[in-house]
Parts: sequence; structure tokens; C-alpha cells
Amino acid sequence: MSTPLLEQLHIRHGLPLLDADSYDLFVHGHDTVVLFFANDPVIFPESHDVAVILPELLKAFAGRLFGAVIDKSIERELQAKFHFSSWPSLVFLRGGEYLGVITGIKDWAEYGQEFARILAAEPGQPPGFDLGKVCGGHA
Repeated sequence: MSTPLLEQLHIRHGLPLLDADSYDLFVHGHDTVVLFFANDPVIFPESHDVAVILPELLKAFAGRLFGAVIDKSIERELQAKFHFSSWPSLVFLRGGEYLGVITGIKDWAEYGQEFARILAAEPGQPPGFDLGKVCGGHA
């Protein structure tokens, strides 16, 4: 992890940091998970906001999902798999299959509504990947 605030997710809140060796075991070892993609909080300072909010949301939805932080070493590979285009992102999976994503920072009520909506969803395919957005081009 790259900052003390992100490190607190592991130290204080017990969220594992997933790398290539631990990713599959975690996502298939729990029914429903939320994966935190922080990237570089210096470039994406909203990642610190999500790092503060995520443990509270996990408490609010206790027993319904487990959280983890994605290590930078596998972020880009998983970004391509789940087709999100901005940071920070929270990706939800059930049985290793895609449920949905929340990108950027939201207010508490929006997070609660989005968590509930995504947790009620059936697994499916990630949305189409907009390469223009990711590469900075114009769509």
C-alpha cells in the first residue's frame, strides 16, 4: 500500500491486500466481495476519501460482503477485466463473477443506495470498455 491511510485499511480494519497470488483465493473464498482499486492517491486523492468511507460501508453491510484492497501490481490487469475507466473504483463480485462497479467519490446516501442495488443484482458481464475514455481520447 502506498500511504498510511491506505495501510490503515489492512492494519486497523483487516482488509487484505490482494496480489496475483492471493486474488483468486479471496474472491472465490467469499460469496460476495468488494475490491478497492486506489491506484496512486497522490494522483487520485479521492482514493483517501474512499479509504475512510469503505470500512464504514462494510460495517453497514456486515455479513453481506467482504472487502479487500487490490495491489498496484495487478490493478491494470483487473481494470481491463472489469472495464472501469476511472479511479478510485469499487468492484463487486459474487462467486468471482461481476456484479457492478462504483467509481469516484459519492456521498453517504449514494454509496448506500449503490451498494444495495449492486448486492441485489445478478452476476453478469462488465459493461463495454470505452478505450477512448481510458486513453484520454475523445469518444
